[in-house]
Amino acid sequence: MSSDDVNKGRRRFLVATTSAVGAVGVGLAAVPFIESWLPSAKAQAVGAPVEVNISKLEMGQLLKVQWRGRTIGILRRTQEMIDLLTKNDEWLLDPQSKNAVQPEYIRGEARAERPEFLVLNMHCTHLGCIPRLVPQVGPQPFEKHWNGGFFCPCHKSRFDLSGRVYKGVPAPSNLHIPPYSFVDDHTVIIGVNPHGAV
Repeated sequence: MSSDDVNKGRRRFLVATTSAVGAVGVGLAAVPFIESWLPSAKAQAVGAPVEVNISKLEMGQLLKVQWRGRTIGILRRTQEMIDLLTKNDEWLLDPQSKNAVQPEYIRGEARAERPEFLVLNMHCTHLGCIPRLVPQVGPQPFEKHWNGGFFCPCHKSRFDLSGRVYKGVPAPSNLHIPPYSFVDDHTVIIGVNPHGAV
């Protein structure tokens, strides 16, 4: 074996090793560059919109996501749940949501752009606890006139399936509705109003 053969083999090995190390270096250098395109945690915390895939949300299921450091609930209501909303008015503090924090385009008992999907800020308007969904219809230990809704375990505030507050509880108002819109039938974006809405 000549010294030329040894040098060529060594040369090929060094070129291959250098190329591999260079490729890894380029990959590692690209990661921060690509990550710089994504919104930072700080940007998300101050209100970057959040897209949520709702295609796998089953009827009666509640999905929770974070937006602006708040828990946002997306409830896919059944037709029965929607129909029950008309039976609560006499027990509610603000059934028409006249004093509620919600976008202008949210009106009526359903309090939703599409009645099937309720999108609301899950924090109780009393002290900010997260109420739990109690979808069962019928008398409950905390409310004899119960057509399904949200019950706050911290101080026993109650809300119907549209987030409207019951009379005589610590919470002073309905659960808040954030700005949101539908990108398509499978995606809702929280933090962005529908085109042309305020």
